[in-house]
Amino acid sequence: MRYAEFLERNRFSREELLALSQGNLVADAPAEFIRLPAPPMLMIDRVVELVREGPRGRIVGEQDIGLTDWFFQCHFRGDPVQPGCLGVDAVWQLVGLYCAAAGAPGSGRALGCKEVEFAGQIRPYNRVVRYEVDIRRFSLLKESGSAVAVGTAKVLVDGEAIYTIKDAKVGMFRGIAYTDYPARSPLSVGGIMDRSGS
Repeated sequence: MRYAEFLERNRFSREELLALSQGNLVADAPAEFIRLPAPPMLMIDRVVELVREGPRGRIVGEQDIGLTDWFFQCHFRGDPVQPGCLGVDAVWQLVGLYCAAAGAPGSGRALGCKEVEFAGQIRPYNRVVRYEVDIRRFSLLKESGSAVAVGTAKVLVDGEAIYTIKDAKVGMFRGIAYTDYPARSPLSVGGIMDRSGS
């Protein structure tokens, strides 16, 4: 698809999300363009709703659950449950995708969240997890070329609300992608991203 079409989309299929994780969904993508995590870390199978309303919006993704999903094999042996942190990561993935779909260039990075509350769990015989994220603030920072989005999410499994994530925050940054991996280069070591204050 073309970039102009990407900016108008209100849903994405699993195949499109996989192509986005590989960097080949958009033929004329900007020089610095988001990549979702590749499987097995890609935690969403489809985006069923994407609404942009100025500085606010909404994105809803779904994840199909399978008996043999990788996390059930190790978390925990004899007591399989999807790790809650993977649900938080799914929300960050969706907020990052929202940023890109709203026109923000760069690489997405999770910046935190205020509060996570669990009231349930995801087990191997559940069917679908739904991540509903209401974006309460999206800002393009023209001077730096960065962007930030903040959203609050409700996570449901088979229609039951099982946890909430308040103020999940994702930033989009230019010039931080480590595209020559595994070569040793200036971006091959992590640490504090903004060292201007040190």
